[in-house]
Amino acid sequence: MPADARQAAHSPASGVAAAAARDVAAAPDAAAVPAPTPAVQIVAFTCFYCAYAAADLAGVMRLAYPPSVKLVLLPCTGAVDPIYILRAFEAGADGVLVAGCLEGQCHYQVGNLHARSRVRYLKARLEEAGIGGERLEMVNLSSAQGPQFAEVAREMAARITALGPSPARPTAPQPPVEEPAARQPEEQPDGDGA
Repeated sequence: MPADARQAAHSPASGVAAAAARDVAAAPDAAAVPAPTPAVQIVAFTCFYCAYAAADLAGVMRLAYPPSVKLVLLPCTGAVDPIYILRAFEAGADGVLVAGCLEGQCHYQVGNLHARSRVRYLKARLEEAGIGGERLEMVNLSSAQGPQFAEVAREMAARITALGPSPARPTAPQPPVEEPAARQPEEQPDGDGA
């Protein structure tokens, strides 16, 4: 056996490939496995000092909350522009959670109060648009409230699951509609009278 072939046979990559081949051979028939139901998608805008730290603490404490809750780290919830929330819905989020510092304890003075005002405004606009204001929520947490963060995330996921997919969620791409062939202009008679 040539040296190159011997080296390839004992390389870690060949072991990984062999393990992958065994896994594929041992996998059940794909037709027999039911398709998973799509989970709701929740975007959580969290402030760095409190809510994100609470989410981190929930993870350190090994408290379970739905993996469909995706965290977006911000320096302060006061930095949440309404367009970020609307774009989250536009991108397919079924719910949005804004989690900031406890009222009166914002590291940026009043950022969480500005965020609460924006959320209140957007809830009304989402209701008017037919998306539903209950898909948007604002909570205030301290960095020591990991269990509360996990509970809020579970409650939000349960509420959004009960509501179903967001009406703003993009649908599967549709095949392009064929345009009818353009009509060819009829030949015009020459203007010479012949």
